[in-house]
Amino acid sequence: MSFEIRAIAERDIAAFHAVLDSVARERQFLSFLEAPPLDQIRSYVLNNIENGQSQFVVVDDGRIVGWCDILTNTRKTIYAHCGTLGMGLLPSWRGRGIGRALIRRTVDAALGSGLTRIDLTVREANLNAIALYKSVGFATEGLHRNAVRIDGCYENVISMAFVADEAKLTGTPDDEASR
Repeated sequence: MSFEIRAIAERDIAAFHAVLDSVARERQFLSFLEAPPLDQIRSYVLNNIENGQSQFVVVDDGRIVGWCDILTNTRKTIYAHCGTLGMGLLPSWRGRGIGRALIRRTVDAALGSGLTRIDLTVREANLNAIALYKSVGFATEGLHRNAVRIDGCYENVISMAFVADEAKLTGTPDDEASR
């Protein structure tokens, strides 16, 4: 398996937008059902680059196939030590260890920038993602009942967090080769 994980760059914006939109349209994983317009994504990515946010893409054979970011809330200083993780992979690249390597790289960068807590939410039915997050040191913190409604159907959402002084980023030695 040959793939590269690298920091997102301005040249990646259109491809990142396409992957984000594809994953969103699956209607199973993200907090939106389609990507925002390209101009909004351009501003979002350029702002993340300018502010040193941890945002990475997975490139396989020259094609962006996924992303992971950990963004801080820069407006609230009492949460300056916290970041929120978001990620996605195109279906053909799931279940191959790429997500684990991608999370590890992004968490390492976020911890290196001074964050000590990383949180996320995940739909309760997304068992593969929950297992992935647990495998790298995230712990369940809470349940949000009926937090999501799509086409009239409700879903619960789980809150998870990685706390640097309580968790140790884990993974397999094979993940190191892709870094």
